[in-house]
Amino acid sequence: MAEPNSDSERGFDVASAQAGGVIKNGREILFQGFNWESKNNNWWEHLANKIPDLANSGFTSIWLPPPAQSLSPDGYLPQNLYCLDSCYGSNDQLRSLLGKLSEHKIRAMADVVINHRVGTTQGHGGVYNRYDGIPLPWDEHAVTSCSGGLGNKSTGENFDGVPNIDHTQSFVREDIAQWLIWLRKDVGFQDFRFDFAKGYSPEFVKEYVEKSKPMFSVGEYWDNCEYSPTDSSLNYNQDSHRQRIINWIDSTGGLCAAFDFTSKGILQEAVKGQMWRLQDVQGKPPGVMGWWPSRAVTFIDNHDTGSTQNHWPFPSEHIMEGYAYILTHPGIPTVFYDHFYDWGNSTHDQIARLMEIRRSQDIHSRSTIKIIEAQPELYSAIIEDKLCMKIGDGSWSPSGDEWKLATSGIRYAIWHK
Repeated sequence: MAEPNSDSERGFDVASAQAGGVIKNGREILFQGFNWESKNNNWWEHLANKIPDLANSGFTSIWLPPPAQSLSPDGYLPQNLYCLDSCYGSNDQLRSLLGKLSEHKIRAMADVVINHRVGTTQGHGGVYNRYDGIPLPWDEHAVTSCSGGLGNKSTGENFDGVPNIDHTQSFVREDIAQWLIWLRKDVGFQDFRFDFAKGYSPEFVKEYVEKSKPMFSVGEYWDNCEYSPTDSSLNYNQDSHRQRIINWIDSTGGLCAAFDFTSKGILQEAVKGQMWRLQDVQGKPPGVMGWWPSRAVTFIDNHDTGSTQNHWPFPSEHIMEGYAYILTHPGIPTVFYDHFYDWGNSTHDQIARLMEIRRSQDIHSRSTIKIIEAQPELYSAIIEDKLCMKIGDGSWSPSGDEWKLATSGIRYAIWHK
């Protein structure tokens, strides 16, 4: 059974939402400002030079890599949370970048890695599960019992090879909340992305969002899609997959959005001549976008699925079809650094044009959608009755003289009135 697809149906009063919830107007376009190799460059200064173009393109928030000192250069094995000197640049360079973003009215999103933390000294069991000599000098009781600590059992999935933080401890939650408040009020971040959100209960995310009050927050709840046991093909029905993400969002009190991994998984198969996947049995989009669009952060690839890791890549020859889909549809779309800056001027300009059309036609996260065609080689839809789009090899255009072609490319076209 389909979930309610509006905030009002779920009992959320959008108009009176407090800071610390999801963005109110839903007209945001996010930019992931790094890839897996960004750690090898002077990244904060590099990004600072991109800010005028990012602002002109219409991005509202830039997701930055983890800012804290880390055992791994990518930032995803944090140790000293209050040290902002990293492989991406110095504390001063980061703060300068955030200041320039603020000047251009672009919010900065911190990648918050609080599922695990690398210790400084050996404790119980000979494991590096103590944090002596650095801020937040926790002992083994801050580490879950299933990852070598003396704390309680984990409330989520275990992240192997490193001490997992025990969020059931009140002193841990208070320290994390104060760190998030510091990132907001002192460092200059406005938004948060919660890494490996499967590792701890979403009720803790709710508490952290309520206390630190980011302008926007999104969780990485990356779960496997449903595949056929006979031939390993993607199942048409992914309701159980998107329901798990919906449940996670619900358990944060609706205060945190989630990346729409369901839509990504379906879309990257659909563009291979399986466009029928893009309409569920009730005639709606088949991802989280179709059930709770204001909490669905759509994307094509990120530093894990694409880049040099390439764990679950979108087919490269269909990238623009992917962006034609997410930048015209409900949800909160995200553009990946590689596609915008490393794939050439043509891809950059095509994405920027799609963003311009989204803004000019006032398409937002809660926009209504009517799917017209969902055939193997053709998908088309009308959004808010003022924008029409098609992707795929199939030939199609809307009927009526009121529709004017806004832009087109290989296997995609957009019209507006």
